[in-house]
Amino acid sequence: MLKEALLPIFSFLPQVKSPTYRVPFKEKLKWTGVILILYFVLTQIPLFGLSDVSVDQFAQLRAVMAGAFGSIMTLGIGPIVSASIILQLLVGGKIINLDLSQAEDKALFQGTQKLLAIIFTLFEGGVLVLTGSLQAIPGYEWIMILQIMIGGILIIFLDEVISKWGFGSGVGLFIAAGVSAQIVTGAFNPLSTAVSPGVPSGAIPKFIYLLTTSQPDFTVLIPIVSLIAVFLVVVYAESIRVEIPLSFGGVKGARGKYPLKFIYASNMPVILTSALLLNVQLFASVFQKIGFPILGTIENGQAVSGLAYYLTTPSLATVMTNPLGVLIYAVVFIGACILFAWLWVELSNIGPKDVAKQLHGMGMQIPGHRSSRTHFERILKKYIPAITVMGGAFVGLLAFGADLTGALGGGTGVLLTVGIVYKLYEEIAQEQLMDMHPMLRNFLGGN
Repeated sequence: MLKEALLPIFSFLPQVKSPTYRVPFKEKLKWTGVILILYFVLTQIPLFGLSDVSVDQFAQLRAVMAGAFGSIMTLGIGPIVSASIILQLLVGGKIINLDLSQAEDKALFQGTQKLLAIIFTLFEGGVLVLTGSLQAIPGYEWIMILQIMIGGILIIFLDEVISKWGFGSGVGLFIAAGVSAQIVTGAFNPLSTAVSPGVPSGAIPKFIYLLTTSQPDFTVLIPIVSLIAVFLVVVYAESIRVEIPLSFGGVKGARGKYPLKFIYASNMPVILTSALLLNVQLFASVFQKIGFPILGTIENGQAVSGLAYYLTTPSLATVMTNPLGVLIYAVVFIGACILFAWLWVELSNIGPKDVAKQLHGMGMQIPGHRSSRTHFERILKKYIPAITVMGGAFVGLLAFGADLTGALGGGTGVLLTVGIVYKLYEEIAQEQLMDMHPMLRNFLGGN
């Protein structure tokens, strides 16, 4: 019944045409570059009618949401991720019964996600403007909502172009691009701000300036040290894996290994958790606006009480002033990362049952054990659920700790960017290899 109700709506939604051939490496690279440049251009288009006194309520989540405050890209990927959260909870909780291994159900899932993303674009844009989180010049409120909605819909389709014609996903690419820009600016910007005229705002130029004025302040370098530490830890964690020995039943002596990465659910749990926290802030603003501040009170763009306050990203100074609040935030953040890691594994067809089906279908078997799909699944159940939970908890703890230290680009943003770039590198290397050696396409799963 759900499918019959939604299909007529999907027919009115514009969509990016899928390629009818295997997209060559150079063409993928071209589309990825074009969309990335277009994204940066759109982040520089200011919102017409925005008041000069507007404060960025979501500054700490801005990098993760790949948004640019004050531009038509203010929402970033927020609506896309919010739609994904809703669908994952509905499908994971079996409220909507979809088998994402089936092409028909997968298409229904993707179409519904796009529709929900457009709805969330209108909703989030309206909430930001009408609640005053984005203060508009009187009389320009609906013009601003229209601009934000246009930007939100554009990023939905830019993401679709990347997913079908480029490398990786638009969500990941935009996060990596935004965080990288923040890192470069935060580390090397030689320009000063109105708050500290004459003093460079970039960490390295500022440290050198203070050094030359006989006022060395090594705390200026803490965000850079934290950035390097997060980078090294994530790169190391990406290399940790459990390897299950395999043999090919049809070829005597043919052996291999099936790697299960420690960060098995990738970086998606952190993205989804960050979007969830952002929506708590949004709904707190909505309830406060209608006179029922059940999620907390927002003043001058900052949560000052209630659930919204406890789910606001803390800083290192908060550890001393409100340790209980920091602990509550840590428990919720890490717990949500574990939940979304489990949901992501189940919905992405990389759970024990789906992997067992795939390996058994390829004629693989574990040496010393009889070849059966049930036996494969029993072995994989010993590893996949455990590394899913541990990996989700690890990325949650790492993101939380890095955010506390104020790493350049945001601790969560750096964590996501390293993982995204690492996977992008792997995909580009594989595509380049298949272009150089076409005979490898079948072996590596190419078309």
